[in-house]
Amino acid sequence: MEVANDRNHASKRKRHDADESSFLEPPAGAYNGGVDLSLLEAVEKSQSAVEVLDHRTLKKLVLSFERRLRDNIEARLKYPDQPEKFADSEIELHEEIEKLKILAGGPELYPELVNLNTVPSILGLLSHDNTDIAVDVVGLLQDLTDEDVLEDNDEPAQILVDALIENNVLELLVQNLLRLSETDPDEIAAVYNTLATIENLIEVKPSVAEMVCERTKLMRWLLGKIKIREFDGNKQYASEILAILLQNSTANQRRLGQMNGVDVVLQAVALYKSRDPRTPDEEEMVENLFDCLCCLLMPLENKERFVKAEGVELMIIIMNQKKSCYSSAIRALDFAMTKYPPACERFVDVMGLKTAFPAFMGKIPISKKNKKKGDKEELEERLISLIASLFGGILRGSRRERLLSKFVENECEKIDRLMELYMRYSNRVKAETERMNQLELDDLEMDEEEKYNRKLESGLYTLQLIAVILGHLWTSEHPRMRARIELLLKQQKLTKKDVKDILQEYHDNIGDLDGPEEKERAQAKIQRFLSAL
Repeated sequence: MEVANDRNHASKRKRHDADESSFLEPPAGAYNGGVDLSLLEAVEKSQSAVEVLDHRTLKKLVLSFERRLRDNIEARLKYPDQPEKFADSEIELHEEIEKLKILAGGPELYPELVNLNTVPSILGLLSHDNTDIAVDVVGLLQDLTDEDVLEDNDEPAQILVDALIENNVLELLVQNLLRLSETDPDEIAAVYNTLATIENLIEVKPSVAEMVCERTKLMRWLLGKIKIREFDGNKQYASEILAILLQNSTANQRRLGQMNGVDVVLQAVALYKSRDPRTPDEEEMVENLFDCLCCLLMPLENKERFVKAEGVELMIIIMNQKKSCYSSAIRALDFAMTKYPPACERFVDVMGLKTAFPAFMGKIPISKKNKKKGDKEELEERLISLIASLFGGILRGSRRERLLSKFVENECEKIDRLMELYMRYSNRVKAETERMNQLELDDLEMDEEEKYNRKLESGLYTLQLIAVILGHLWTSEHPRMRARIELLLKQQKLTKKDVKDILQEYHDNIGDLDGPEEKERAQAKIQRFLSAL
């Protein structure tokens, strides 16, 4: 995102400079020093600087633009095979498009721009035979929809974005994107500006994320872009846009899965299985690719595709290489194995336990990425979730025995670690509960749902998963494991009732997002732990 920010800042600087040159009178004496005053006056007049950005100025700009557009259309129709005859009108049209960029300084005028019916004329130029004109329009749209420009201008932004969409901006932008060259510097910049405009539109109207995938070939273009081995700024931005499109849309996750997207994203991250990204921008791109992979792994059918494409094996290879993608690989495995037993079985079959448990014990390779306390804790939470998924997905047979044996080996050290984590997260949740009680004493009332959500944020969910793992260990009826759990609880002045209380709260708050049958099944499993304890 640094690239995006740098480019945004650059365009803002450019626009700021343009605004100043348009609006500010030169200070007295600026033309001293032997400079020809008449020449400067002529230049000033020829620029016909706009002094105030208001409704009158807007109409003037729009009329001038429409006139140049009409002249260009007429010249092209009259002399279709004589480019020299319409070249001048194209230069004039280019200048008028550049002048319209000044409107980004007055977003409150956007409703009037829409009322003047200028949007269809502007968007029509995205299909202009001269790519340079289409590139100019892409730059204009990026400026008009820039996040900083639209900030605190919600209503005008909404009016402009609605008008753009009604006039097929998504289809026209993507059609133009497909014809842009990756060798011409101006067209490379236009690729970036196209993606930036789409991101800006999504920011104002989130439903655009699904709309653009339904109506255009953008997703296929983005997949093609991340397939390329060489890294560049637009490949990075393509990975970011893909992650945005997948983030909150099951429809897009499924759509990309059907396009062989799981396989393509796996191939893209496989380039980094044994080497680190070379620059911070490349590092950010790899993180975006893993974000895409994790989003893709939400629908069940994509988990299946992931297992078939040997994604589990690839993630384990990445972990064993101990490069910067280590924690991202654990995150992807956590998504793949959640509520999907085949991924859990494959994980055990390809020696995943041998890779995951050293990490669970805290033997995490130190890299720039997981040096921070927060990153290390997130990794811990992912590993706890992954182990809970293994217990939930592997219920019997030799795989289950291999999983349970991990908690007996080396004097039950994994149970010691589990109880260490239990205490840490338990203390955090207690501290948050006490804080909330204090807030209530100070007359800041909270309903039960808000209280529960705050506890979840402070670590309750991870604590619940630890209690679930303890439930699995206890119901295995292994005497050494039971004895160890009881001993460790006693050392901490706790009893099995403390674990039961956490499980009971978890049981009572299981939602029905996956349907009433799944809720009943999940509650029945927790009830078995409660009865056994």
